[in-house]
Amino acid sequence: MSENPLHIDIPVKLAEVKAVFSVGSLGFEGDLPASLFHLGLITGDVADWGASSDVVVVFHTNAGHVTLHDAAYNADRNISTGNPYRQLVADLVARGVRVELCGATAKAHHWGNEDLLPDILVNTDAMARTIQLVQEGYIKITES
Repeated sequence: MSENPLHIDIPVKLAEVKAVFSVGSLGFEGDLPASLFHLGLITGDVADWGASSDVVVVFHTNAGHVTLHDAAYNADRNISTGNPYRQLVADLVARGVRVELCGATAKAHHWGNEDLLPDILVNTDAMARTIQLVQEGYIKITES
């Protein structure tokens, strides 16, 4: 790995962040889902800037399982290791990110509220919720 310095040509510092992350599948940075990595980056930036923020992440389609507690995750994924993302999700919630699950995804998988990690909110469906937030002035970030 290079030890060369990095010069930032376009420094960005925002006073406010209103964003909705739409996560329909998981792409990875190594073994870490890129969407969770990116959410960590923006919440870190917000803290560094002292900015106000309202960040929402909506998990849906092939990424809804991120919101499941260990037993439900094991049953859904046919494994016995538990949800490897549970602590990352808990850390995001602790940093003020609102984590939501698409209700249509939950219905398709037969998940109930009792199958979810703490603090997970269920919306009607990811499309309607994303449209609602964009109409309220949130910037949409699509992750895969």
